Amino acid sequence: MNKRNKMLGNEKIGKVLFKMSLPATIGMIVNSLYNLIDTIFIGRGVGPLAIGGLAIAFPIQMIIMAFALTIGVGAASSVSRYLGSGDKEKADLVTGNAFLAIIVLSSIFMVFGLIFVDPLLRLFGATDTLLPYAREYIRVIFWGSVFFSFTVTSNNLIRAEGNAWVAMATMIIGAVLNIILDPIFIFIFKLGIGGAALATVISQFVSFIFILSYLYGGQSSLNVKLHHFKPKLKIIWEIFAVGSASFARQIAGSVVAVVLNNSLRIYGGDMAITIYGIVNRLIMFLFMPLFGIVQGMQPIAGFNYGAKKIDRVMKVVKLSMITTTVLAIFGFAVAQLFANQLVWIFNKDPILIKEGAKVIRIVVSMVPVIGIQVVGATLFQSLGKALPSLILSLSRQVLFFIPIVLILPPLYGLGLLGIWLTFPIADLLSTIVTSILLSREVKKLRKESE
Repeated sequence: MNKRNKMLGNEKIGKVLFKMSLPATIGMIVNSLYNLIDTIFIGRGVGPLAIGGLAIAFPIQMIIMAFALTIGVGAASSVSRYLGSGDKEKADLVTGNAFLAIIVLSSIFMVFGLIFVDPLLRLFGATDTLLPYAREYIRVIFWGSVFFSFTVTSNNLIRAEGNAWVAMATMIIGAVLNIILDPIFIFIFKLGIGGAALATVISQFVSFIFILSYLYGGQSSLNVKLHHFKPKLKIIWEIFAVGSASFARQIAGSVVAVVLNNSLRIYGGDMAITIYGIVNRLIMFLFMPLFGIVQGMQPIAGFNYGAKKIDRVMKVVKLSMITTTVLAIFGFAVAQLFANQLVWIFNKDPILIKEGAKVIRIVVSMVPVIGIQVVGATLFQSLGKALPSLILSLSRQVLFFIPIVLILPPLYGLGLLGIWLTFPIADLLSTIVTSILLSREVKKLRKESE
């Protein structure tokens, strides 16, 4: 048993969760900090309408990430379990097939996006005012989508082998370089929102090179050779089946964005879309640590489930639940207490600050309970149980958010307020569904451990 496998299978759960989650959390915070700073530079250097353009382009970036996460999370679940059972060759074969799949899919999406850029942006709610900003940004992003997708997929696999610090370094390298390049391209070279996109693509390419140097520099326990790239339909099917929950969550997020942006356009116009662009970035930053915890939890739960150590699976689920809930409450408190100051960072417009602060306080009002939601969905992915994970991933956005956001605004003349109220209502209802499915799965695990 190598050092990483020994850590995942034998070390004290609190210690190993800390080891796995800390680098994932740091990396994700830095990465979301880049998104935050990127938006601040654009808001201050280009203007509030450019933030609205970002809000339109963002769900398209989510679709790109959906493919990468589908393959990355699906393959990582398999790799964790194969390493746990000692089948190293099968883990390498899964990794090779994952690399092949993401290169092909991201290339297809890049070509499609560049050809149909304007219809895509119109579909996602672009107004005549916001369309030029969104177009200038997303065109550049499409060109770098292959590098970004490969890096996201690889990071999940690197975490699955227990090397979370390398995955963290990948995100930090890209994020820090992006933060450095943003003001240079926006303020010095006067490239506007396109300069921000160029900074993003260059940073993603550097992260891609770093990943390749790690994977093929003798540091990784995964040893992917040419024959591992030979397509195996059974493996690819398993990757997509387990990763389908992540895909559904990301795609559902994009579908939500289509409905949400068009609803905001009808009930609030450019200002409402801009406010959502700001609120969305802030939420990503404040609550990214939760996803860092569950990313640390995934390989521990998957490895120990594969090794038939159910008691360790139960312990990591319980500890992850407590930690994510504490972090969620902290993020909630920050958003409620400093809402005005948080919006001011992006732009000094007093109307934007006043309205944006109101929206933040409404949107995060049910956030303290979402720790249950993120841990539950991740557990089912870790165990390779695709269907319940898929249901949980779809519950918030498809089952609850979309119907409510369509029904609530016209009721009693709620209008824009009805759109903002949809967020906490969907959070609460999806957490209830997660609690029911999670309690049933915990009972099954307890029986297995007896």
